Amino acid sequence: MHGFRTRMRTRSGRAVVAARRNKGRARLTA
Repeated sequence: MHGFRTRMRTRSGRAVVAARRNKGRARLTA
């Protein structure tokens, strides 16, 4: 697994994804 999936497993990783989503990036690379 890479990037996005791995991040979703960690709490800090989810924060990164959430922050990125808040920037208006609705589409995240899987």
